[in-house]
Amino acid sequence: MIKMTGNRQFSLDLLIVAALVVLTDIFVLVPPLSGSFLRTVLGLLLVLFLPGYALTAALLPAKKDLEGIERALLSLGLSIAITPLMGFGMNYTSWGIREIPVLAGLSAFTLLSCGAAYYRRSRLPETEAFNITGETFTSTLKTEILEEIGYGTSKAFAALLIISILASLGSLAYVIGNPRGEEPFTEFYILGPDRVAENYPTEYTQGNSGTVIVGVKNHEHRNVDYTMEVRLENHSLPLPEDQKYISLGHNESLEEPVTFTPSVEGNNMKLEFLLFNETEKSIPYRNTHLWINVTKET
Repeated sequence: MIKMTGNRQFSLDLLIVAALVVLTDIFVLVPPLSGSFLRTVLGLLLVLFLPGYALTAALLPAKKDLEGIERALLSLGLSIAITPLMGFGMNYTSWGIREIPVLAGLSAFTLLSCGAAYYRRSRLPETEAFNITGETFTSTLKTEILEEIGYGTSKAFAALLIISILASLGSLAYVIGNPRGEEPFTEFYILGPDRVAENYPTEYTQGNSGTVIVGVKNHEHRNVDYTMEVRLENHSLPLPEDQKYISLGHNESLEEPVTFTPSVEGNNMKLEFLLFNETEKSIPYRNTHLWINVTKET
């Protein structure tokens, strides 16, 4: 056991949590290690268990607050809540939801929670503070799992809990061993004259041409022949052949100006850009639109 200031024992569980956080950071950030299976295992621990366990330890520092199994279940639930909340918060920062910022955020949160947990435990009498040591781990596990599930509904609940845990582990192992491939899809979008998704031209004159930037990106894992159509209030507008028919290979993209001529006048009219794939010619595969005003030429 490790002695700390004031002759208090630093809880083995907090030390293990902190070590696992640091180890996860190493396996994610160091290139030779980042491709190993252990990186995935450690990453899942950091996402699904460690933050919740550290927070539980900080909030409930005494033995009487919660038993071991309940702590583990609460840790899992809190981690499942903490991780998406942190990702949601990151989305509103300049870092965005990216691997390294989320890793840094979860690591810092977990380590700070471990520090808070140790501080709160240190202020309790040693006999009252929740603590797991190497000497007591086996006996604690036996007490929590074997002795307390001896009779009636407790035994049934424990059996159900064990089955659920085993099923979750089996599902997790299957997902890791059989990763799902990327779903095929196509990006289809329009941009303004500055090639950004804003400042779209919305004022036109009947009979005069207008231009927008149309983008198509093929992520279908195959070559695809697309057909594009532009409609104003459900009236098809003629397009040049080279703009109407688009052929792209997998991961190829096209971002080109598309010219059209409004045929009718009116306010707040729907200008639709429709993209059809090679297998379905009557129902648009992708679509987007603008609301425009067209005035009569004077």
